[in-house]
Amino acid sequence: MAYNEKLADRTRELISKSHQITEEKKMFGGLCFMVKGKMCVGVEQDRMMVRLDPALYDEVMEKEGCHPMDFTGKPMRGFVFVDASALTTQKKLNEWIQMALKYNAVAKASKKKK
Repeated sequence: MAYNEKLADRTRELISKSHQITEEKKMFGGLCFMVKGKMCVGVEQDRMMVRLDPALYDEVMEKEGCHPMDFTGKPMRGFVFVDASALTTQKKLNEWIQMALKYNAVAKASKKKK
């Protein structure tokens, strides 16, 4: 299993309560949920990738199970990983999803490749 399917199902359910998922893309070895054509959250192995306001980065790094998103040796501000062990309740999971959805409303979409 490349990603935690149960966490992906819970994530899909919570997002769809208030927003339309425009696409689910397999990327980063996991599954990414696109909202309004923009990367919002993803599930990789036993963790969730969250795209959030870069201004909140330092604050959220203090939260349980939160780690820098670091694929290249350099953390990406505005993206974090949250361990599935810190997302055991719907309330905890929803807190991260709502943070991502709030930023999604103002985030710029990446440029489409031609």
